[in-house]
Amino acid sequence: MTVQNIQITPELIAEHGLKPDEYERILGLIGREPTITELGIFSAMWNEHCSYKSSKKWLRTLPTDGPRVIEGPGENAGVVDIDDGQAIVFKMESHNHPSYIEPYQGAATGVGGILRDVFTMGARPVAAMNALRFGEPDHERTRHIVSGVVAGVGGYGNCFGVPTVGGEVNFHPSYNGNCLVNAFAAGLADADKIFLSEAKGVGMPVVYLGAKTGRDGVGGATMASAEFDDDSEEKRPTVQVGDPFSEKRLMEATLELMQTGAVIAIQDMGAAGLTCSAVEMGAKGNLGVDLNLNKVPCREENMTAYEMMLSESQERMLMVLHPEKREAAEAVFRKWELDFAEVGVTTDTLRFKIYHNDELVADLPIKELGDEAPEYDRPWVESPKLPAIDAASVKAPANLLDSLYKMVGTPDLASRRWVWEQYDTMIQGNTKQRPGGDAGVIRVDGTQKGLAFSVDVTPRYCKADPFEGGKQAVAECWRNLNAVGAEPLATTDNLNFGNPEKPEIMGQFVGCIKGIGEACSALDMPIVSGNVSLYNETSGEAILPTPAIGAVGLLPDVAIACGNSFIAEGDVILLIGGHGTEMGQSLYVREILGREEGAPPSVDLAKEKATGDFVRTSIRSGAINAAHDLSDGGLGVGVAEMAMKSGLGADIELPSENAHIAFYAEDQARYLITCAANQADALLDLAQKANIPADKLGFVTGKDLKVVGHGSISVAKLNSAHEDWFPNYMTQS
Repeated sequence: MTVQNIQITPELIAEHGLKPDEYERILGLIGREPTITELGIFSAMWNEHCSYKSSKKWLRTLPTDGPRVIEGPGENAGVVDIDDGQAIVFKMESHNHPSYIEPYQGAATGVGGILRDVFTMGARPVAAMNALRFGEPDHERTRHIVSGVVAGVGGYGNCFGVPTVGGEVNFHPSYNGNCLVNAFAAGLADADKIFLSEAKGVGMPVVYLGAKTGRDGVGGATMASAEFDDDSEEKRPTVQVGDPFSEKRLMEATLELMQTGAVIAIQDMGAAGLTCSAVEMGAKGNLGVDLNLNKVPCREENMTAYEMMLSESQERMLMVLHPEKREAAEAVFRKWELDFAEVGVTTDTLRFKIYHNDELVADLPIKELGDEAPEYDRPWVESPKLPAIDAASVKAPANLLDSLYKMVGTPDLASRRWVWEQYDTMIQGNTKQRPGGDAGVIRVDGTQKGLAFSVDVTPRYCKADPFEGGKQAVAECWRNLNAVGAEPLATTDNLNFGNPEKPEIMGQFVGCIKGIGEACSALDMPIVSGNVSLYNETSGEAILPTPAIGAVGLLPDVAIACGNSFIAEGDVILLIGGHGTEMGQSLYVREILGREEGAPPSVDLAKEKATGDFVRTSIRSGAINAAHDLSDGGLGVGVAEMAMKSGLGADIELPSENAHIAFYAEDQARYLITCAANQADALLDLAQKANIPADKLGFVTGKDLKVVGHGSISVAKLNSAHEDWFPNYMTQS
């Protein structure tokens, strides 16, 4: 029996991630039993990772337009105007399942994939971030996964030559069997020179670019659309292997190629490889595509059509070419020692035809593969509302500053320096603010403009109240950008959830989408790109709902970018947004009292808008010399972080009643700022006129953190707890 004549059985259909009713739909579309190659193609195009079949209905509700939006969702990445004829191109994407199976290569190829999404659009990558989530530190696999993922992110990004300017790392038992690796990349391009993936013209050459095709990654997109179970180690062959030096050459060749005028359309070969790139290009252009697989450059012998179509080998692109420019285009790729092979042609048939060894191995309707994959309106139930936590149940610590010492050394609040020092944060020479602040900041090369980047979400809030948690993820990115003085422009999302076929999980997804949409509208931060990663479960145990938000902001002059460390003794410390009272889902309650309970803090978007505008305007006027948004750990952790970063102490006063709640409450729409003593009264007057709550907390002084009525603690002691946890954890045997 030849490969093409493999019998299609119910077991084989299930192994390809297709439900019986989906297979019946395939039979109805093509009027016959599919070949094994055709089954693989349907499996790749109709899986959750590529088709968004469970999420499309809700993704359409998100705000995607705005005065600065040049290109919204649907392309390789979103494009936003940053003035002067320039655009920022950015997106975030997941590589969760591969990173759990093979941490180094899974994370490395996640970085490689998101970088290709950016330069495929004609943009040179200028910044990267990542959002990483791991299981509880004591779990048997966590340290191994952390080590491999961080090494993979750094290994690929450092070799490629893009600075990592921000990100987040968190731990929680829900990620024990399913880590999250969300990679973000941004690139600069001329606003009028953006390249899209829509094929145009009949009889145009379809050209394969980059590295050779191997068997690595075969079935990767299908694997990423299924829950894990005890056989995850057996899925190791579906993890791709990356080569950052090849990707660097591919980028340079691609950007040079684009200057020749040869490119009609171009598409990264990411999930589902040659299948997805060819189908998307043809379907978007209402064209058919014929491919001859004998012309595909392969690095392994005797590869089948099935393997070639589903391989997810890295560092590859597909292009539709102006035929008269073929010679110039090929010369560029030969110069960079990369493959350039004409493997197909566009047609007017609306069919996707694949030939191998002079045999037609697939003949499928291209629109139904690309644009008309199944779409489900999954049943969902709203997450039950949790009662607000009773303040009387939030016991005060025996010593407030001893509790702060413990807090800053916990896994979720400890310094991430061990992580980000493994990344090249300064390459390209434009980094203004490295990781560890509220937002990473770079200078736009050749200008005085700056770009700020942030990625954030608080999954425990999303689990407790998906709607408020979705709002909070956007609001915290908004605050992070405002805290450095940047005007928030737009967002990308990476929506990580469990099995959408469970109504309670689908309810989490729906609630978060509604919250994200409301916040993006209220704060004028449209979603311009994104990724959905579902089925993040192991043996039926789902991750916390984790809709990570990445955001980009613009500074007219990078010199005004504000940091989050104390500047000078005598500076006044102001609290913008008022003292907090909300302790539900707070880290104090979890880390000190050992409980994870209550409704999360509410998000007042009008207040977020007002306080953010006030802080940004005040930074740009020069009135504020340091700013820090308040989130995890509230006011106490915020003050400690500003002190530890500078080495300077502070003398502050809290409300006399329930001081521990004022110290640790996680109410939103709040910032800590500092200013010169002669600026404080004017700032307080401006805040009062703008109806912004503002309180004078104290002043920067000495080397100790003092709280009136609660004693003092040395900043050096706090810093040792804060800085030591991660390196100590990673060196344990």
